[in-house]
Amino acid sequence: MALEDRPRDHQTAMSGVANPPDCAALTAARSARSLRRVNATPQPQDVVPVTDRHRFDEAALARYLARHLEGYRGPLTVQQFAGGQSNPTFFLTEGGRSLVLRKKPPGELLPSAHAVDREFRVMRALGTTDFPVPRTHLLCEDAAVIGQIFYVMDWVPGRILRDPLLAGMQPAERRAIYDAMNAAMAQLHTIDPFAIGLGDFGKPGNYFARQTARWIKQYEASQTEEIESFNRLIEWLPKSIPPGDETRIAHGDFRLENMVLHPTEPRVLAVLDWELSTLGHPLADLGYNVMGYFMPPGQPGRLAGADLEALGIPSVDDYVAAYCRRTGRARVDDLEFYVVFALFRSAAIMQGIAMRAKIGTASAANAELVGKYARTIADTAWEIVQRPPSEGRE
Repeated sequence: MALEDRPRDHQTAMSGVANPPDCAALTAARSARSLRRVNATPQPQDVVPVTDRHRFDEAALARYLARHLEGYRGPLTVQQFAGGQSNPTFFLTEGGRSLVLRKKPPGELLPSAHAVDREFRVMRALGTTDFPVPRTHLLCEDAAVIGQIFYVMDWVPGRILRDPLLAGMQPAERRAIYDAMNAAMAQLHTIDPFAIGLGDFGKPGNYFARQTARWIKQYEASQTEEIESFNRLIEWLPKSIPPGDETRIAHGDFRLENMVLHPTEPRVLAVLDWELSTLGHPLADLGYNVMGYFMPPGQPGRLAGADLEALGIPSVDDYVAAYCRRTGRARVDDLEFYVVFALFRSAAIMQGIAMRAKIGTASAANAELVGKYARTIADTAWEIVQRPPSEGRE
């Protein structure tokens, strides 16, 4: 399971439904089901012709879909979503329908990386609940069809918001969008994975120790340079894991950019990019989700230093408190640990991007540039370790 970013702006996107268990989940679910039935035909703005690197036999895909995709009428057109550091993603149209195809990238891959089959499985399971996931159609595990395994899901039009400061919006809009994101994350963490057939989706318990060991191996398998701060994190993290353990569905990349919002309302219609999902500790998602509050000046996604009150964006303490209310948690101790863990994992992932850029198998053209962030992110994580608790956040 490797992971990476797919840069996108305020534009149309792919996928499916959601909202908080304590306010508008049913309304959002009904809206999403309605969108699925209509399956609007507009084209997303962030698609381009399929690049040479990711070109495949479209005729073979059309033949496969004609046999296996319910309701397939054709003709098939294929375009590629721009950007993306991980699994190449394609926009399909056929018979008046708009669909999305996700596949593994070509070339030699790290063990267990680019797990599109796991992505398909968790969305299929969550589709039985009111949580906002795309409607999935099929998983093809025969790599001979187009060169890699792939799956197909619905495309859902809406907004994907890349800028965490939500430039150009009113304070009330920002506040409502952050609240919707918080509520969707809390809703995910209240779902019992065993009740929806995901009891074997990962190993329950001991999550941070296992994940730390996993990402050390991933880092070592793709290392292109020595990063001293990463080496220090390797020593610090296993010794600093907070007591207690929980098992829920952990998304692994839960952030604003991985959601489709309603075109005009602060409602989550779909949560995307489940490649890193597993059974895990819910506070791993929370730590990743609030990283921006801890990032130093000049870093992407940074919230620290901004006038959050004037912007209408909640402080990290208020944001965490809202999450606790929704999940029935008294408080979150050791928040900085969860943030440092998230940064550590991100640094390992960025190192993987750098390696793929070096050998020419990266999905995005800017992979080399993105890969250089590995050192910066690891340095940031180590700086947080050395700060007094609660310093450097709003």
